[in-house]
Amino acid sequence: MLPEPDFARIFEETPAPLLLLTPDFVIVTANRARLAATATTLEATVGRGLFEVFPMNPDDPGADGLVNLRDSLTSTRDTRRPQTMAVQKYDIPMPDGSYEERFWSPRNVPILDERGEVVLLLHRSDDITDYVHARDQAQVSAELSERLRERAERVEHDLFSRTRELEQLVAHLGRATARAELLASVTSELTSTLDGEEAVGRLAGLVVPLLADWCIVSLVTDEQRGGSRASTRALRDVGSWHAEEALRPVVAEYTVTRLQQLQPDSLLDRALSSGRAQARQSRALEYLVSVLDPGRARDLVLELAPESLLVLPLRARGRTLGVLTLANGAARSPITAEETATATDIAGRAGLALDNARLYRQQRELAEALQRSLLTDPAQPDDLQVVVRYTPAAESAQVGGDWYDSFVQPGGTTVLTIGDVLGHNTEAAAAMAQIRSLLRGTALATDAGPADVLSGVDRAMLALELGTTATAVVARLEQTAEEAERGVRRLVWSNAGHPPPVLLVQHAGVSLLQAPAAELLLGVWPDAPRSQSSVALEAGSTVLFYTDGLVERRGETLDDGLSRLESVLHELTAADLALDALCDAVLDRMLPQRPEDDVALLAVRLHPHHAPRA
Repeated sequence: MLPEPDFARIFEETPAPLLLLTPDFVIVTANRARLAATATTLEATVGRGLFEVFPMNPDDPGADGLVNLRDSLTSTRDTRRPQTMAVQKYDIPMPDGSYEERFWSPRNVPILDERGEVVLLLHRSDDITDYVHARDQAQVSAELSERLRERAERVEHDLFSRTRELEQLVAHLGRATARAELLASVTSELTSTLDGEEAVGRLAGLVVPLLADWCIVSLVTDEQRGGSRASTRALRDVGSWHAEEALRPVVAEYTVTRLQQLQPDSLLDRALSSGRAQARQSRALEYLVSVLDPGRARDLVLELAPESLLVLPLRARGRTLGVLTLANGAARSPITAEETATATDIAGRAGLALDNARLYRQQRELAEALQRSLLTDPAQPDDLQVVVRYTPAAESAQVGGDWYDSFVQPGGTTVLTIGDVLGHNTEAAAAMAQIRSLLRGTALATDAGPADVLSGVDRAMLALELGTTATAVVARLEQTAEEAERGVRRLVWSNAGHPPPVLLVQHAGVSLLQAPAAELLLGVWPDAPRSQSSVALEAGSTVLFYTDGLVERRGETLDDGLSRLESVLHELTAADLALDALCDAVLDRMLPQRPEDDVALLAVRLHPHHAPRA
């Protein structure tokens, strides 16, 4: 593996005198050779204007080196092109105030950013004073003239060669830096979201104009993935961009129309079927016209006028998931091997991001289906309505430990439960299924009240060595004969470390059903004392049970989340919504666009008119 070049050190150690200037000719830095040649230091020169540090020699008013240098730097900056100057006489001020006669061979090179704007000027100026003196002496000494002429030619040739080497080094440094920045931007975009299509669609705007004049990103459709042969008809264009703003709508419209008009065996077809890059280095417009059926797409490609094309498959794990198309116009050179290598790297990263997103989506769908299969439909007694909701975390592809349940005990009492097992993995889901079944089985077998049910589950968890903890609320709706006559029921509940249920009474308000004291989670201490509380419910009342994902946010306390929930429920209670609509509205207002945790919700509403129990 080749070492990573240290360009700062290369700049410092280069034997040629180098100076970096701003476009306004302020000194940014100088290398060691420059400081030695001009008897200066970085501390005394950086941040000052070039012609302030090196003014004209007042004893030589006829010298024009300063004026010529300023003109050349200005031209280099304005034209964005390097300039080699003729030999210049430019005396250097010395520390004692005197001036030393010097002759220089200057070269000025613009340093451009990715938009083509000049950000720095590189000034190289080789001290050839000895050469000039030798040349002058040669004019006096005819005997040495031929030898000196040859020496002068060698020196001039060496100066030119070194200048060209420096230009190539600067150009390579600029391209390498731009490629590194591009790959970093691509990686950042591809990892910023789990939506692979959205991430890959942004590539077109990133690679233009560094790699090409315009770009189109296309994905293989689901139908094509299951097919036996590649076809451009099975592609979807998901992103496009052009370096020229006026042509962006043109390339965007071209992406909409081209796939329907492309004939078989196009570069896209070949890239898809072979899994290898397909290139056309010249006459790309003529080629596209030949493979496009007459129509709008052919008209648009005439306006885009590509001269070279590169089509790269987006592949991962042996699958071709899309293609990246790059195109250059006639004013730009064909796509180089260096640019092709960078584009191939980008295509590989994009293919991997797409396939990771596909695998994540499959795993997430499987996890959500498994989670929902563990949560059966709630019981629906005639005298009340029960509504449940389950919302998985947006960034999770694992099953969770949230559950809800509603069933009727043998004595006819409706039981409502909700809980959450610690963790987000298959172990948590398995534990959730066991605890939910234990709770239901205990309540059905014993006809016990909420506190006794939780105590029974605690003991069973110890006996079965589940090795986990869970929060839970068990509640049941009780009613005496006298309460039945008055149309009133009692909610009796016990809470094992779970967020409190909320009571909603139309036109009367919202209240948290807090227990007198906090009690331990399930699975901590099997002999933990369990208490229960009760509240009277009038017909039309609603009780909302939920898991902590509804109210907990990173950086907030639980009290903050509960206050937010109370505020939302106050507004919704006033709206007098149906129970299904109420549950949907709570989730919509309480959850962020991408929930961080699973949420289970169970709501029960007493019908305004229910028949008394026998």
